[in-house]
Amino acid sequence: MMVGHCFVMITRQEELRIRDSLSDFPAVGILGPRQVGKTTLAKQLETVFPESVYFDFENPDVLARMSNPTLFLRPLQDRLVVLDEVQRAPELFPVLRSLIDENRISGRFLLLGSASPDLLKQSSESLAGRVRYHELQPFNLFELSGSVSEDRLWLRGGFPSSVLAHSDSKSMDWLEMFIRTFLERDLNELNFSLPSVQLRRFWTMLAHSQGQQFNASRFALSLGVTDKTVRRWLDVFTDTFMVRQLQPWLPNIGKRLMKMPKTYVSDSGLVHRLLGIDTQDQLLSHPVCGHSWEGFVIQQVAAMMPFRTELYHYRTRSGAEIDLLLKLPGRSQLTAIEIKRSLSPKLARGFWNAMEDTECDRAFVIYPGNDSWPIAENVNTLPITMLPTIFE
Repeated sequence: MMVGHCFVMITRQEELRIRDSLSDFPAVGILGPRQVGKTTLAKQLETVFPESVYFDFENPDVLARMSNPTLFLRPLQDRLVVLDEVQRAPELFPVLRSLIDENRISGRFLLLGSASPDLLKQSSESLAGRVRYHELQPFNLFELSGSVSEDRLWLRGGFPSSVLAHSDSKSMDWLEMFIRTFLERDLNELNFSLPSVQLRRFWTMLAHSQGQQFNASRFALSLGVTDKTVRRWLDVFTDTFMVRQLQPWLPNIGKRLMKMPKTYVSDSGLVHRLLGIDTQDQLLSHPVCGHSWEGFVIQQVAAMMPFRTELYHYRTRSGAEIDLLLKLPGRSQLTAIEIKRSLSPKLARGFWNAMEDTECDRAFVIYPGNDSWPIAENVNTLPITMLPTIFE
């Protein structure tokens, strides 16, 4: 990959976890949006598995050769078989299950896909107990440390071809083509065919509503469809990694809680292209700026968090609110994250009420400055550049 005028290899944070999983499971899945770097990462893994073989289901010749997949794949049982864009061949999953059960050794299949197991229910059922899935996120700050600025990553988002483009203009050109291809081709391949103009309007509305609770009735009224339809659209965009739904934390405390998910277009570059924001100056003066920053921070957290971490938000009808709650593996109490664009962040009464409701034992206020200082006992400001501290 090129950064500036130099070729560099950027190590993906998920690579070591995937290697570990290949040592433990017969099949490992790398899931994530198209163009996020799944194939590049699989090629990097070839240095660890030099006898691996690669098949891309976007290639018609591969689909033809797989007309009898058992006969084709059985002789390859001693090699890692990489199957790219595997969502194009859902009928393959029962065959993989049969082959794994014949010879259950680790590291047999590496599956690359652009749709979640929820969308590929057949794969989830067929390979239950035989596969571990990893989600590959767009580049995060620490993967790009020293080569790309925080502001550039925020504006362009983390898709490799966008963030590493030679200019903001070329980045936005790439994002525009990505959006069009997703709406006009990728969704059709998942048997989700609707007018791309209507779907783009829905996606743009989500970008305008970045970080807000999803109101299906409001979306349905604006788009001239039913509540059920917009909920289905939201689930499809979520299952294809274009949107993140942050579910509410619902402890049994008798509070009048807001129970709707908050939604985020999952990559900040996509937010900005959908809204016609092409430069840093336009972003800083746009009404979505604060919510865009919030989504950007949540994307960084999601990309860096340990396996089995759970993310929530918290809000009551009386105004108690926390932007992000982390349920970290090995910690019994929740960690609260408040996200502020200001260089002198202040916390409202609703935050302190929410801290009491949720019984968080610590909190971090993530902001775009350089210093960290205590606001109260176990409540500290934290620059986004020190984000990994929250996982310690």
